[in-house]
Amino acid sequence: MPTDIVIPTIGESVTSGVVSRWLKPDGAAVARDEAVLELETDKVTMEVPAPAAGVLRHNAKQGDTVAVGAVVGSVVEGGAASASSAAASKPAAALAVAQASAPTKSNAPIAGSAVAVADVRATPLARKTAADLGVELTKLEGTGPGGRIREQDVVQAARPAGPTAAPAQSTNGAPRPATISGSRNSTRERVTPIRQRIAQRLVQAQHNAAMLTTFNEVDMGPVMDLRKSFKEEFEKKHGIGLGFMGFFVKAATAALQAFPMVNAYLIDDNGQMLVEKHDFCDISVAISTPKGLIVPVLRDTQSMSIAGVEAGIKDLATRGKDGKVTLDEMAGGTFTITNGGVFGSLMSTPILNPPQSAILGMHAIKNRAVEYPVGSGQVAIRPMMYLALSYDHRIIDGAEAVQFLVRIKQAIEDPHRLLLNL
Repeated sequence: MPTDIVIPTIGESVTSGVVSRWLKPDGAAVARDEAVLELETDKVTMEVPAPAAGVLRHNAKQGDTVAVGAVVGSVVEGGAASASSAAASKPAAALAVAQASAPTKSNAPIAGSAVAVADVRATPLARKTAADLGVELTKLEGTGPGGRIREQDVVQAARPAGPTAAPAQSTNGAPRPATISGSRNSTRERVTPIRQRIAQRLVQAQHNAAMLTTFNEVDMGPVMDLRKSFKEEFEKKHGIGLGFMGFFVKAATAALQAFPMVNAYLIDDNGQMLVEKHDFCDISVAISTPKGLIVPVLRDTQSMSIAGVEAGIKDLATRGKDGKVTLDEMAGGTFTITNGGVFGSLMSTPILNPPQSAILGMHAIKNRAVEYPVGSGQVAIRPMMYLALSYDHRIIDGAEAVQFLVRIKQAIEDPHRLLLNL
């Protein structure tokens, strides 16, 4: 008797998702609790397990939007696997003999390739186009995000290579304009749920907040010297590398405790504006993943050491790129830090992460001529970073925002302040 595969309840605000890909082909034998489906929502990507052991049957296709509670497939307990699954499980030698004895057909798919094709990262449109044109997805390299194969990759692979024609001559002997060569295809792909959610939140932030950005610059020399001196010892003791984020998270935490309005929410309660203050610091850290930007939260950073911060960020970044971060780990957050410097950004104006009231932007470290030591009248080349603090002017005054950023600058330029809680 078949057991239905049902889209589970994911979170209070999540009502649907997109079938990103089937991890097992139709007709494959699966074990109980084995992941068979990858579901992408506007917040997380999660795996749906098989509810029983048996033979898998698909009811939904890749790219389908399905509601929570919908039946997307089933598992036939005690059933026999399909011929394609049986062929996929044959030993390589037996499969090679079967292929060698089969009639040659130029566009025929290779027997037993269903499992390999199912594992290929490709858009639904690319898969359909590949099937129509007889192109093997396993032999293509994708140009989409995360190496995903797109329709134009398939079309380009199917196009025969030919010699370039010589420039045509007009009747009066002058060369005619050359015909444009190469691909000029245009494609349209459905925006992923997580990208749609990002777009909605960014527009919401710009429409609902009186957003303003203030800038400062920080000399990274002291932190770089400290890392150089204790990097190996730190890693040996804590099993984690000593990066810059640990210092900035702890510096921001100290500044949030000194300026609590930066750590607060402005809440609209049926037309009545309320300020929600927090005696804890939950710092959201922006992480870039192949499917878009996610902002998981480090809880209670006021109680964490720099080693704890570094370990927490590494764990969230690793699981975020694998789509393993949960909704609970992305909920809440009282302040956000984003580091565009890892991609080479020199300066930016980060957008608020609602309902938070402020966000800190870090940028690339560049050697610049500045007065050093400060007040000496002398000029030296120092490793400098621009900092940007975007904030909601409805709840945070300009003077408070500037002092908050200065407090972070002071902590980074004199890391001993972090140890003494100054």
